[in-house]
Amino acid sequence: MKSISTFIIALLFFSCNNHAQINPKQQALMNVEPVEVPMENGLARAYFASGCFWCAEAIYESVKGVEEAISGYSGGHSENPTYEDSNTGRTGHAEAIEVIYDPKVVDFATLIDVYFNSQDPTQFNGQGPDRGSQYRSIIFYQNDEQKQIAIDKKAAWAKKLNTEIAAEIMPFQKFWEAEAYHQDFEKRNPNHPYIKNVSQRRLENFKRTCPMLIKNDDE
Repeated sequence: MKSISTFIIALLFFSCNNHAQINPKQQALMNVEPVEVPMENGLARAYFASGCFWCAEAIYESVKGVEEAISGYSGGHSENPTYEDSNTGRTGHAEAIEVIYDPKVVDFATLIDVYFNSQDPTQFNGQGPDRGSQYRSIIFYQNDEQKQIAIDKKAAWAKKLNTEIAAEIMPFQKFWEAEAYHQDFEKRNPNHPYIKNVSQRRLENFKRTCPMLIKNDDE
């Protein structure tokens, strides 16, 4: 589980850039055709991995046009991953979120802006205090248009920061919903040490960076 001791250690080594080792099964997933999820009731779905899903879920649920964000696992080669399985780093899966959004209000390109503005885009194989391939950064695309948007956004950030950007760009295959106790974890556990010291800080930093994207209090 996430811990404050891990957080303190990570503050000292935040710029660590160790790349995840990709096995042949994992590499093969980069070359498959993406699965496109159909819209339902006017809502679309997008998928991102951005470190701890507790953090990412809270960030995306603060964005205008996002109806819900769900914590889960994606990007790996094993079936029916669990939290315990994912934490071993051997499933290939990363903690990910499913973003359910209204494309009339917020588009996929803007969701990627949210993605890059709410993390350290230069950190490989982890995010903040959470280290390992299960916390790596991934933008999942469902069609060629989304793939090109992701490529262009990543290139723009690389130019802006004049450094390599960590995010993998990967064809979406399947999203596995996480255990019930992970859903809306930040909302339900505001006094949890990890939430207070990591997740809430990350959310507040995003709100300061992108105030125009944040929902009004009545939304």
